[in-house]
Amino acid sequence: MPVRRLVLTVTCPDRVGIVAGVTGFIADHGGWVLEAAQHGDLGTGRFFLRIEILAESLPFDHAGFGDRFTPLADELELDWRLGDTDVPKRVVVLASREDHCLADLLYRWRSGDLPCAIPLVVSNHPDLAPLVEASGIPFAHVPVTAETRDDAFGEICRRFEEVGGDVMVLARFMQIVPPAVCDRYPGRIINIHHSFLPSFIGARPYHQAHARGVKLIGATCHYATADLDAGPIIEQDTVRISHAEGPEQLVALGRDIERVVLARGLRWHLEDRVLLNGNRTVVFP
Repeated sequence: MPVRRLVLTVTCPDRVGIVAGVTGFIADHGGWVLEAAQHGDLGTGRFFLRIEILAESLPFDHAGFGDRFTPLADELELDWRLGDTDVPKRVVVLASREDHCLADLLYRWRSGDLPCAIPLVVSNHPDLAPLVEASGIPFAHVPVTAETRDDAFGEICRRFEEVGGDVMVLARFMQIVPPAVCDRYPGRIINIHHSFLPSFIGARPYHQAHARGVKLIGATCHYATADLDAGPIIEQDTVRISHAEGPEQLVALGRDIERVVLARGLRWHLEDRVLLNGNRTVVFP
């Protein structure tokens, strides 16, 4: 069985004594640090810290940690969270008709590669219901039209809350998420864009790339924000192409890289390795 860990993440104004204060608190209570990483951003004056603690080494539970840690957090102006590897995050996946990203996430979830629960998959089309239900996961068909967009996304949010969702994953969900929804769940909506952002935003990016004769195509996993395809980037990757590949071959190559980049970005989010730094991210390996 995997060893239970508590994952403490901290974001705060940079100053002297943050690491000493936080690690001193852990040590004073007998905490055993298994992994630690930190980053100070000289440009923004912000500090970022991630620490994994052997859960059984502490003499109190999650709530007890908060009670004792809060005075120090207030003194150092820490924005902090404590994750628990025994409490997997609940992922609600949104998809449309293309199944490659969804199928890959379901496979990784079944194999234990993604440490999460998937209580629901939502789609604006019914096509993917057999794929989802074969994995024993509830499937919800919520049609989205220009006339029903607000009501449809209201229903999606209602279902997300109903199942206790922690994060939404847009697995090639071919609908623009309204700004109000993005603002409601900052840092909790993960999108895969089939392009190496900020290049070739919007529709048909592989066709745009082919028209420009690029030699590299890629995919971008990022947090969705009110600004379309402009949210904080979590992960990117590329594949080299040549003049011989047409748009359809670029699409096929792109599907492969989209799967990998989305799974990688989601795993890092699930492991509390991604911290927001304005419109950028700090991603601890």
